[in-house]
Amino acid sequence: MSVKTPASTSLKIYFRLLSYVKPYIGYFSLSILGYVIFASTQPMLAGILKYFVDGLSNPQVVLFPSVPYLQDLQLLQAVPLLIVLIAAWQGLGSFLGNFYLAKVSLSLVHDLRTSLFNSLLSLPNRYFDSHNSGHLISRITFNVTMVTGAATDAIKVVIREGLTVVFLFGYLLWMNWHLTLVMLAILPVIAVMVSSASKKFRKQSKKIQVAMGDVTHVASETIQGYRVVRSFGGETYESARFETASRDNTLKQLRMTKTGAVYTPMLQLVIYIAMAVLLFLVLYLRGDATAGDLVAYITAAGLLPKPIRQLSEVSATIQKGLAAADSIFEQLDEAPEVDTGTYEVDKAIGRLEIKDLNFKYPSAEKQVLQNINFTAEPGQMVALVGRSGSGKSTLANLIPRFYHHESGQILLDGVDVEDYKLRNLRRHIGLVTQQTTLFNDTVANNIAYGDLAGAPREAIEQAVEAAYAKEFVDKLPQGLDTEVGENGVLLSGGQRQRLAIARALLKDSPVLVLDEATSALDTESERHIQAALDRVMKGRTTLVIAHRLSTIEKADLILVMDQGQIVERGTHVELLALNGYYARLHALGLDENAPLDHA
Repeated sequence: MSVKTPASTSLKIYFRLLSYVKPYIGYFSLSILGYVIFASTQPMLAGILKYFVDGLSNPQVVLFPSVPYLQDLQLLQAVPLLIVLIAAWQGLGSFLGNFYLAKVSLSLVHDLRTSLFNSLLSLPNRYFDSHNSGHLISRITFNVTMVTGAATDAIKVVIREGLTVVFLFGYLLWMNWHLTLVMLAILPVIAVMVSSASKKFRKQSKKIQVAMGDVTHVASETIQGYRVVRSFGGETYESARFETASRDNTLKQLRMTKTGAVYTPMLQLVIYIAMAVLLFLVLYLRGDATAGDLVAYITAAGLLPKPIRQLSEVSATIQKGLAAADSIFEQLDEAPEVDTGTYEVDKAIGRLEIKDLNFKYPSAEKQVLQNINFTAEPGQMVALVGRSGSGKSTLANLIPRFYHHESGQILLDGVDVEDYKLRNLRRHIGLVTQQTTLFNDTVANNIAYGDLAGAPREAIEQAVEAAYAKEFVDKLPQGLDTEVGENGVLLSGGQRQRLAIARALLKDSPVLVLDEATSALDTESERHIQAALDRVMKGRTTLVIAHRLSTIEKADLILVMDQGQIVERGTHVELLALNGYYARLHALGLDENAPLDHA
């Protein structure tokens, strides 16, 4: 088996990165043409000096004696005119190169960001469980910018300065190839220096990106949890945490700058030593060359250090980009949510059957669910109760296939949920959780979200009324067209919950999963929501992870869970008579609407 060298990996990443440039090859070609024009002007400027120096002794010399219309053009007029023409030619090249490469660069940023965001939409739940949001956001914002530096800014330098070096070397070889070959002897030394610096830059850049992800993570956590931060006096702690993350990032950036700051002068010193040797040789071996020839030669040679230095510095940009590209491609290569299902149905009946179900999380040793068996007939309500960590929410997450179970079956209308097409399966399951997610959009758009977008206005209004949300929606400044703020911050917990129920009502799915949907609400909100839930559960197969006894008592079947197993099952009356787990939970005061522990 062949071991991949860092160089081969870098090349692979770089070529993959360049594949994103393919759609813009026309613009890219125009930019290269621009840089060819720009680079060609460098030896022209050195050549003009030859004529200028030679013209100092005789400005009346005709420059193009055999060219029609230009026989009378003397050095006196020709040199200034040519300088202006060369500058205009260089300006054209610079515009074409910079503008069209920027067009490619910005398109590349857009394409990469879109690919990353779209990949997030298709990744399985476990990916989000093991990656914090700060690092994922940092990839879309910070890393993508680093990548475009490697894909386009670096290419700009490589092409423009590379061609400049080629044109200047060509000019030098044409003028005096003996001297030019002496200069070439220094190239291996430069190559060794560039190679060793590249490795350092790559390593340091990876560390910078992780540190940047930490900064974003701390900031986004604090912004999302600002109420908790303020109510518990966490400002000092969060400030210190952010400062540590930011300082860590600064130190890593500084380390990278230090590498560049030491490496560039060393490279410059090597180049200027070569120049010193060259000057000595020019003076020593001048032969019969004119003063103009020598000035032009030395000027052209003097123009070389700048593009060579820029070419060496581009290594840092490329390595930063490759390190960023590595993390981006790592996410893009992550397998999307598995969907091998082929079965589709317009409207499920809603018979839910769980057979010998076992489950453990990929990274965990312990089984979360063991040997779960029960059936919910269409229109029935099944309640799950139990202590925290007993596996209730995990079971609810397996029904819409947020996770894959390793053994046993979950059947909807007699068909395994694994056999359904994922989008089709989730269309038959309504989900209302304790954590209501609302988007920074209007009330109407939050209810008619996703597949429901485009639902008739009357249907949205009916759902609002059925969810007992009409009374507060009507009081909002623009009613259904009021924007609710980020995650519905302008609404109370109970109001947000009712909008989530309205969303479930509008979806009108045959299976409903209520994951602690009435927890942590005041009595007034709970009364409204309970009425809304009674309405939403009618005619639907409902799985309730219950917090409140008022919800549980009406259940056709109550499943009491402990340590991932069903330890008791029956109706409210039957379970009280058993005087076991359920009776103990009931004795904790559940009949007074006290919340149950939840998973």
